[in-house]
Amino acid sequence: MKYKVYIDGQAGTTGLQLRQKLEGHDGVELLLISEEKRKDEAERKRLMNLADVVFLCLPDAAAKEAVTLVENPNTCIIDASTAHRTAPGWTYGFPELSPAHREAILHSKRIANPGCHATGFIAAVYPLVAHGIVSPDYPFTAHSLTGYSGGGKAMIAEYEEPERSYEFDSPRQYGLSQSHKHLPEMQYVTGISQPPVFMPIVCDFYSGMATCIPLHTHLFQKKVTKAELTALLKDHYKGHPLISVEDTDKGFLAANEIRDTNKLKLYIEGNDERMTLISVFDNLGKGASGAAVQNMNLVLGLPETKGLI
Repeated sequence: MKYKVYIDGQAGTTGLQLRQKLEGHDGVELLLISEEKRKDEAERKRLMNLADVVFLCLPDAAAKEAVTLVENPNTCIIDASTAHRTAPGWTYGFPELSPAHREAILHSKRIANPGCHATGFIAAVYPLVAHGIVSPDYPFTAHSLTGYSGGGKAMIAEYEEPERSYEFDSPRQYGLSQSHKHLPEMQYVTGISQPPVFMPIVCDFYSGMATCIPLHTHLFQKKVTKAELTALLKDHYKGHPLISVEDTDKGFLAANEIRDTNKLKLYIEGNDERMTLISVFDNLGKGASGAAVQNMNLVLGLPETKGLI
């Protein structure tokens, strides 16, 4: 018997990606709502409480309201919004971080799917703090290049408008006030004492992401060479099929290198004095819908990568 799954907000970018993945997933039955009832609260509530898993692909306020509609204690909610990523009672959905993270997901009914930029930052920084390479008060900075699909339907329309402004031809930095919505989870999940100085940049390509964290090794709490850090990260992510640690130096690194996949590659570039950790992945894959399906598979006891590889 297939598990029943409902997507609340299936018309948005993440919702559409999720629907596409789940339509090809033979372990689940997708509960669909008719277009005319898409905003009908009673129908949404009925479908949510029929489902084994509900995905929320909604703005933050709407996601919080949607949670109140679920009364079935057996229904697991996986929220793709920012609303619950640091909220008490919610599990952060990044199973590769540690055995404890994975175990919590397996038994949770409330899972917050990670943000895209946050996924790249946390994948690189969590092991550094967890293994004592850096202290929690290390002064992290990060810049993160993303394809324009990360901005949702409105931004996609702006970038694909034939008569668009010349400014869209150039990479554009945003989040200039240092109040980007992913900063709280970056700090909360990694355990660092303050959020990083963060510089997100949107570029003229559809999907892909490269989150870059520069490091000065003289500030490390535990001295390691580049080769030693590479070995440590490889060991940390050993056995996780969606994350790989690369040890080949690249002259150029494309943010869209593994677009249309659900994987993440972690590069360690530089030398023993100055390094850059770079997480490369698809902002719509491991940065959104791919991570959501991975969490669903774990909750339902299905193979972790089912429908993803």
